[in-house]
Amino acid sequence: MTGFFAFNPVNPVNPVRYCFIHVEMINFCEYLRFISNHVSRFHVSHTMQRFKIGTFNLYNLVLPNVTYYRRHEYSQQQYQQKKTWLARQLQRMDADIIGFQEVFQAKALQAVLKESKQYDSASMIVGKEHGHGPVLGLVSRFPIQASHFISRFPRQTQLDFDGVDLPIREFNRPVLRATVEIKRGLEVTVFVVHLKSKRPIIPEGENPHDPLEQAKGEARSLIVRAAEATALRHLILEAVQDSRQPVIVLGDVNDSGLAVTSRIVTGSPPWKTLPLEKKLPKWDVLLHNVKDIQARQSYQDMAYSHIHNGHYQMLDHILVSQEFVRQNRNRIGQVEYMTVFNDHLIDETLSDESIPVWKSDHGQVVATIRLRD
Repeated sequence: MTGFFAFNPVNPVNPVRYCFIHVEMINFCEYLRFISNHVSRFHVSHTMQRFKIGTFNLYNLVLPNVTYYRRHEYSQQQYQQKKTWLARQLQRMDADIIGFQEVFQAKALQAVLKESKQYDSASMIVGKEHGHGPVLGLVSRFPIQASHFISRFPRQTQLDFDGVDLPIREFNRPVLRATVEIKRGLEVTVFVVHLKSKRPIIPEGENPHDPLEQAKGEARSLIVRAAEATALRHLILEAVQDSRQPVIVLGDVNDSGLAVTSRIVTGSPPWKTLPLEKKLPKWDVLLHNVKDIQARQSYQDMAYSHIHNGHYQMLDHILVSQEFVRQNRNRIGQVEYMTVFNDHLIDETLSDESIPVWKSDHGQVVATIRLRD
């Protein structure tokens, strides 16, 4: 829900942030009144417990002496360094559910989990290895009741322009959808995603250093990412619409939270002038970025999970449905805190240092959810 200001009694109103309250506050207040008075989607006690969810781009987790991307491979020493570093990050995260990106072999992820000593009894799902690129994975300390990977776009999401279909019909990295049982009687739908990067798509034979070709290449990447976001939005709508089962999205969407592609995934709040009966179905299918939830409870928003050419960006996101939003009186839990483990990232425009290949070039994002038992 964008554009509203949430007062936190622990954190009194910041007068600078107060200036940015705008008319959508009225819209959100109307929403709060409605759910408080009319919605009883869950009947729960007030005993609380916590669990953590996270997303982790592993940056090419590959077994040693195995070629990836045609010409790269890790030595045994580099692989051991990477395994040790990733395991330590997992210990710091201590998340109960983690979505992984850039896994090349399940065996490599298993080795990292084993070294971390955090997930001996956990369930792990990894996409089918195909030898020409990474896949997604999921690890959960809670039981995973069902899971499947989705490669093809739903037919309804086929994009066209002036009646001509765009030739984009599948995800570059198949999306993982899983049902996780948090506790008896509470199952959560979890999506793990990795959308197309901003790296330019430049046809073979074209000059990759030509500024016009670079612009065209970035436009092609954006089109692919937008198509993937649209297909993902359809999958989310299927899961969240008219459903009592909460939804969580974990992943690297390769764009900021306010980018158009990200807004396609989350949906947009209804305009304030819409009648209430038209706002309700929009509120029901909105997803909320934990980064925004954190920002509204804090004096500052300084989160970033990636640095590229001097630009600090939040590319890795955790999205939750309204069942985990504090302002919903009938919530079953609430996002309490978000942490980004990014102290290993280096701004290479300011330093001669660089990130070793055995570390990730992304920060790890973890959200703590306090659950009504």
